[in-house]
Amino acid sequence: MSDPRITSSIFTRGAVDLSALRGTAPAPTRSSTPAQATAPSALPGGVVNGGGAAVIDVTEATLQSEVLERSVALPVVVFFGAAGYPESDQFAPVLEQLAVEGGGAWVLARVDVQDNPRIAQMFQVQGIPTVYAVVGGRPVDAFSGVVPEAQLRQWIDAVLKAGGVAVAEQEDPRLDEADDALMGGDLDAAEQAYRKILAESPADAAAEAGLAQVGLARRVAGADPGAALAAAQADPDDVEAQLLAADVEVLSGMAEQAYQRLVGLVRRTAGEDREKVRQHLVGLFTVAGPEDPAVASARRALASALF
Repeated sequence: MSDPRITSSIFTRGAVDLSALRGTAPAPTRSSTPAQATAPSALPGGVVNGGGAAVIDVTEATLQSEVLERSVALPVVVFFGAAGYPESDQFAPVLEQLAVEGGGAWVLARVDVQDNPRIAQMFQVQGIPTVYAVVGGRPVDAFSGVVPEAQLRQWIDAVLKAGGVAVAEQEDPRLDEADDALMGGDLDAAEQAYRKILAESPADAAAEAGLAQVGLARRVAGADPGAALAAAQADPDDVEAQLLAADVEVLSGMAEQAYQRLVGLVRRTAGEDREKVRQHLVGLFTVAGPEDPAVASARRALASALF
């Protein structure tokens, strides 16, 4: 089975190899009746406690303090999910129980991708559930999909061991500057920084991914995600509506669904429209990076649709 780590993410450059897990997540599907999540009782401030451990519900406003800054003192495991998705609802309680058992050695931070799509974008979440380990202010490893509890325990043990270990490879300060601008929402500064890197290092995949993220963020600025998806469903042959819907899906952690949408559109279009859709899809591939398993699968589907 393929490696679940999201090694293409601009936030995992030089990542410590923590993962002994294998496997990828199936495309998420919404159940007709939202599953009932079982979780400890929430305390004031959004913190859930049990046995000395903590589970925190994180939003865009609290990401910096509750995840990045907190991870300087101890590892933070970030869970990306959404209510009503069976795999997400079933996997969350497993992580929560392990956090309780951890006795405060690490913190579980829960992110609802539907309410916080920009956080999902920052971490380049491709499907839910997705789990990241953040150590020293940096994501160091990640996997997507549901894994057996025994393997999950091994992964968390490795994260804890890495808590005091510096990232092996030297970070590129140019990319740090560009990433910080992107995370801060300064798209002009981020674009300028990524373009400068590419001018000096044309094959820099991290800078290419970052620049693609800037374009994605600009395209969805001001868009209503629900309205965009509804418009695309109402008119499957409206190219612009389908492109925007795909962008929204990528930002919502449903990249595989976005790829399938655009591959289908390639099959139904011709001429300039077809080329426009193809280029847009290739741009979304760049956001994730060539090593992402979902990208490799979608590229094969695109080749089949074209030829």
